[in-house]
Amino acid sequence: MRRTLAEYEVDALIAIGGEDTLGVAAALGGEGIQVVGVPKTIDNDVAGTDYTFGFDTAVNIATEAIDRLHTTAESHTRTLVVEVMGRHSGWIALHSGIAGGANVILIPEQPFDIDQVCAWVENRFTIRYAPIVVVAEGAVPKAGQMVVKDSSLDEFGHVRLSGIGEWLSREIADHTGKEARTTVLGHIQRGGTPSAFDRWLATRFGLRAIDAVKDRDFGTMVALRGTDIVRMPLAEATVGTKGVEPALYSEFGVFFG
Repeated sequence: MRRTLAEYEVDALIAIGGEDTLGVAAALGGEGIQVVGVPKTIDNDVAGTDYTFGFDTAVNIATEAIDRLHTTAESHTRTLVVEVMGRHSGWIALHSGIAGGANVILIPEQPFDIDQVCAWVENRFTIRYAPIVVVAEGAVPKAGQMVVKDSSLDEFGHVRLSGIGEWLSREIADHTGKEARTTVLGHIQRGGTPSAFDRWLATRFGLRAIDAVKDRDFGTMVALRGTDIVRMPLAEATVGTKGVEPALYSEFGVFFG
């Protein structure tokens, strides 16, 4: 790779992406390649930065979908399960679920009790309110396993997740005797017009990444801390992912059921 970079007169790389891309960038840095990282993922699960760009846009898309689904849920008096992205983290589910007025939010960091979920759903029906359940694709029931449609892998060796939403709607229908339907938002969350915040954040990250290259501060990643853009070791940012803290999830439990 050094030979290829030299051949094309590339002095440094700016790696833009999530845990996999930045993990590769960190490995390249360990081999002496001059690299700077920029965190970009809709999952918002890169450690060391408050937000990644792409996340806010995905949340806005999911929130709009939830807003629209309230209408059809009410008109047909059924439970609607909305499956959003989030393999290992529930940031999209939590933010869009709260913003969209969901009655149950299920995330990978907190295995759920299906009986409790059904109790929350039943409670909404008793007050003549059609419930909305938002679930991250990587959410799992207690003492259970990740629900998948097939075992195919992506380019980084991850199982292609999908199926928890359909499983959940079947369980809710069986437990409650009420109709339940699933909407899987899928890759619609990854495209479209970026939000103003994402444009602002991406611009600031880009400026600071260029500064890092000019300063020859390689092996670093730019990150958002509060309102400041800082640099941190790329190796630290890729040790693990950033999940939803239990205390934060519990804070919103008052809205469930």
